[in-house]
Amino acid sequence: MSKTGFLEHPRQLPARQPVAERLRHWGEFVEKYQPAELNRQAARCMDCGVPFCHNGCPLGNVIPEFNDAVYRGEWQEAYEILVSTNNFPEFTGRVCPAPCESACVLGIHQPAVAIEEIEKHIIEMAFERGFVKPQTIFHRTGKKVAVVGSGPAGLAAAAQLNLAGHEVTVFERDAKPGGLLRYGIPDFKLEKSVVERRIDFLKKEGIIFKCNAEVGRNVSVKELLHGFDAIVLAGGSTVPRDLKVPGRDLEGVVFAMDFLKKQNERVNDLHFQILDFKNGSVEISQNGIGKAAKNIQISQFPNISNVIVIGGGDTGSDCVGTSNRLGAASVTQFELLPKPPAERSENMPWPTFPMLYKTTSSHEEGCERRFAITTKAFLGDEKGKLRALLVADLDWKVSTDGRPSGFEEIPNSEREIPCDLALLAMGFVHPQHDGMLKQLEIELDERGNVRASDQNFSTNHPKIFTAGDMRRGQSLVVWAIHEGRECAKKVHDFLEIEH
Repeated sequence: MSKTGFLEHPRQLPARQPVAERLRHWGEFVEKYQPAELNRQAARCMDCGVPFCHNGCPLGNVIPEFNDAVYRGEWQEAYEILVSTNNFPEFTGRVCPAPCESACVLGIHQPAVAIEEIEKHIIEMAFERGFVKPQTIFHRTGKKVAVVGSGPAGLAAAAQLNLAGHEVTVFERDAKPGGLLRYGIPDFKLEKSVVERRIDFLKKEGIIFKCNAEVGRNVSVKELLHGFDAIVLAGGSTVPRDLKVPGRDLEGVVFAMDFLKKQNERVNDLHFQILDFKNGSVEISQNGIGKAAKNIQISQFPNISNVIVIGGGDTGSDCVGTSNRLGAASVTQFELLPKPPAERSENMPWPTFPMLYKTTSSHEEGCERRFAITTKAFLGDEKGKLRALLVADLDWKVSTDGRPSGFEEIPNSEREIPCDLALLAMGFVHPQHDGMLKQLEIELDERGNVRASDQNFSTNHPKIFTAGDMRRGQSLVVWAIHEGRECAKKVHDFLEIEH
């Protein structure tokens, strides 16, 4: 590893396609590093005596070591180091907010090492060179495990339990496996061919996937309880936070995940013509041939004119990028909280993950952002369709630690903003209770999540475990993978001890 690379080379991220070009397709638009630039970026890692990036990463990725292997051009070594802690670096290398970079020691005085991009390059190089191969399971224990949910937590748990020799069946209520990875994240951030590639490998390793299979509806809970030695609940946090103000039932007020899911289905199934969100329609035409999302072109129509995204997180940002690709005349994003600072403050010291003002690629494509604003009502026309939002500005109070601690509405700030599609992207409150959880009589915690400890991931039922957002609440893909891996350990211990 270069001892002075961090002094010689500035942080440099790969180039992106110009906005006008990438708005014409649904595919990924971040280019790859050239070999020389990748070498320079890996050289910036200082190989710290105490690498805080390990602690910043929920998975505990061995970051300095794989950076060094990349610097030396030892790609198989880099790959083996990376997958020793992370089942799916092709996902985290694309959609993770990189808490490891926030904890990078170099980040105290300089921009952090580009860890996330290096991680993505390692796994893509590994696929290109054939390092990624389905593992042969030589010994089967005879124990059967059901995993409910095929998002990142469920896939990680299934992968680990399968490698331990157990027979794993994954139940997914949607048409294809992947959960949030497939249906919640747009292709311009994570092309679904990347998800399909990993699912194919998991199938070749022996994992069984049963789709259109909703436990508690068309799959009975008795089938799971009687047919499997252990069950992992990894269904995610799927009940969205609502905004119950006057006019909520107007046509054109839509949950963000419903919007994103419908669009992801249309982009990838390639058998659609009209995208209808109750308020007009947007025509999507397919030009070219093949399955690649990049072959899908967009015909812009004025039916979706003024889009307002309510919620300032990553899901809201994804709605912004999707709306821009659908040809919206204007896209505005609301955030209830005040605008975050551009740099760390005293209450966000290194190496904690700071809540800073972040401009995503979707924001670059066109978006007006408004902070400290509240929506008081949705206003409709004579046909019951959304025409505007009634909003007001807020004056936030700040506590002694610098955090927002309450607000008051600013007098005379109430006004109407034209809008014909409002997307509610305010997060999720808890998993779905009706159906599976009620039928299994699973205990819930005070937040409505499945109750289970950090130590053993077990529920009140002796052979039922849980992991991911269903247990910890809405979180990151990297945390979901960590949860799935740790839960798999406890399930394996249970099967070894009990049976």
